[in-house]
Order: sequence, then C-alpha cells, then structure tokens
Amino acid sequence: MILRTLPLLRRAVDNFRARKATIALVPTMGALHDGHLSLVRLAKRRAERVIVSIFVNPTQFAPTEDFGSYPRTWKADLAKLAAEKVDAIWHPDVKTMYPDGFATRIVPEGAATAGLEDRFRPHFFGGVATVVGKLFTQCRPDVAVFGEKDFQQLRVVAQMARDLDLGVRVIGSKTVRERDGLAMSSRNVYLSVEQRRAAPELFRAMKQSAARMRAGDGFTAALAAGTAIIRQAGFALDYLEVRHAETLAPAASVEDAPLRILVAARLGTTRLIDNMAV
Repeated sequence: MILRTLPLLRRAVDNFRARKATIALVPTMGALHDGHLSLVRLAKRRAERVIVSIFVNPTQFAPTEDFGSYPRTWKADLAKLAAEKVDAIWHPDVKTMYPDGFATRIVPEGAATAGLEDRFRPHFFGGVATVVGKLFTQCRPDVAVFGEKDFQQLRVVAQMARDLDLGVRVIGSKTVRERDGLAMSSRNVYLSVEQRRAAPELFRAMKQSAARMRAGDGFTAALAAGTAIIRQAGFALDYLEVRHAETLAPAASVEDAPLRILVAARLGTTRLIDNMAV
C-alpha cells in the first residue's frame, strides 16, 4: 500500500488502530540497502504493522550538500519493500511535508549540540528533528526504528520523543556492514573503485583504537593510532572521538562507560560516518 497524501495515511493508520494493531515506523530517505532492510525486519518483530517512510528531506541538507544528487531508486526500493511485505509505504512530496507558509521548526539541544556532526553540519539536526517529529505525528507509531550508524541522530531523536511526550519508543538497530567492515550507507555509491578499497580503513581504525583503550592505553594515544590509519588511507578527517554512549558528553577514561567511538571523514567528495562501542 503506497500512500502519498495525508488523508490516505490517516485512514490507513486509523484502520490499523481499529484492529488494535501495534505500529512500527521505519523512516528512510530511500536508496534502500540491506542495512535499511534489517531495520524493517526488526520493526516487524516489534509491532504487528510496519510503515516505511521514504522522503528525501531537503531541510537537513545545506546548500553545498548533495540534496539534488542524493541517490533515488524508487522502483528498486518498492521491490525490496514488497519482498519484506511491509504494510504501508508513506511517500509524501515536499509540498505535503512543507506546505506554503510552513513556519515551525524543532530545534534540539542536548546530544544535538555535542560538537560532533553539529560542528560540521549545524543545520542538520534541526532538519532531522522537524521531519521526524512530523513523521511521528503523522504515522502515530508505537515504536520507531533507526540505525546505529547515525549514532548522534539516534540519540537526538530518542531525546526528542521523550521530551515532547510523543508516545513513541525509539529503538536503535545494529549497524550492518559489508564483509570488509564498511558500514552500509546510501552514499557508498559515490565512492570510486579506489576509494571503495580504502574505505574499510575507517572501521579498522576504530577497532584498533577501541582495542588499545580496552588494553589500558590512554585515550590520546589510542585515538592517535586510529587517526594515523585514517589519514594514511587518504581520508580527510573531521573527527575521531570517544564519548559517553548515552549523553555523547566527552569522556576522560574507561571509567566513564559506556563509551562510543565516533568518526567522520571524507574520501574525495564523499563523507562517511561510523561508530563503535568500546
């Protein structure tokens, strides 16, 4: 069932609710890969009805970013979701999500101002929080499933749902990786053959840094080793940091557990992000 207008979506959600069915939402921007499908499968385990939204949200892209060229693979996405037997696909256009005169934004703080992604993309989490807030009120899910690859985003959305009493339980799903360790991402298609060979070094750098921390190395030395791997692979590094996994506050030692290593780096024009528990 493909839904493109709010009245049709509301009717579908009302029908699910009339049957006392629980609802899970999987928000996506399309260009679906196995990582997205793992979210759908988790959603099916957590609720009786699954809605997948496909909407490339313009408000989370800066003018210099890749909104116009972001991969759009509608027919392939439909085939994948049909194979997973999802109950509904919410596919609004920009005018539906942001009609003329739209003037309200959600401006998150907390994890959204942790000095990670927000330092390089200051527009990003306001755009994410606003569109996800709309998706939650439109689809009225009991649970919503997000991938852990976008770890700061996961923390921001979970906090928003709690703070605004939206009645949605936000669930994180483990990052799905290629065999060589590269986190699956829609943007991986931008990588050249040579860049694709180098890209798994991001994962190796995190693994080595985490192993050194667990072995007792100080954070500075452990992260320096990871930084060297990343730069030797040809990346331009934005950040490689260890933070408290719940608050994303800076961590001083392994006693600040649970800990998370977070990284963002660019290969040519392609920016990759990843993270790992310590």
